[in-house]
Formats: sequence, C-alpha cells, structure tokens
Amino acid sequence: MIAYTASLDNISEDMLTGFFVGWPSPPSASAHMRILAGSYRVLLAVDTDANRVVGFINAISDGVMTAYIPLLEVLPEYQGRGIGSELVRRMLDLLKDFYMVDVLCDERLQGYYGKFGMRNATGAMVRNVNSSSL
Repeated sequence: MIAYTASLDNISEDMLTGFFVGWPSPPSASAHMRILAGSYRVLLAVDTDANRVVGFINAISDGVMTAYIPLLEVLPEYQGRGIGSELVRRMLDLLKDFYMVDVLCDERLQGYYGKFGMRNATGAMVRNVNSSSL
C-alpha cells in the first residue's frame, strides 16, 4: 500500500535508497535527507508494506510569493502507477496561493507538467556535477 505524508518523522536514510538513477553525481542518502529536511515543503510516497520511500517531491520557497520544485523522483520499479502525478497534484495544492510556482525540467518533461496546468517557459541553469556537497 502507498501512503502519502508531508512528515519526515519515522523516515530514515536507509528508506531513501535507489533514487537519482542516471545522475552523474547522485546525492548520498545523508545529503538526500538534508535536502528533504531543508525544504519548504516535502511530500513522500511510502510503500508501507516494504517500509521504504518510493517517491518524493520537494519545494523551496521564500514563503511569500515564489516556490520552486527542484525534485520529483519515483523509484523505477514504482513508475507508471500514478505516484508521481499524485505527488505533483498534492504539492501544487500546498502551493496554490503562491504567485509563482516554477519547475525547471528537461524539454521532454514539459508535457508531463503541462498536465497539471503548468506552461512551458525559458530558463537558464548551472549544473556543477562535481560538487562536493552531494
């Protein structure tokens, strides 16, 4: 059974394995936990039978006007079950009063976020894949 929670209570690093598939420098489980703990909002999908986090989304924000969703991940073996969509819907509901909610994603994913009323935009970014913070 998949349960959704906005709490990190009872979540441990060992429940955060298998994420960031294909990343050149994936965050460690410790860094992943710090990312979640430092977020403005976080939502987790937990397989209660396996006692593991199978999906997550986070938002960072100024708490007033803007929010940014930097990460949405669902474990490969759990993809295609609507978990990612449920996480996005719930997060957008939590952020519904903000003037701006942004996601910077690969062009191939823009249509996915369009299903939730988001529209394509142009952006710029830096990716430091050799960062020692991960």
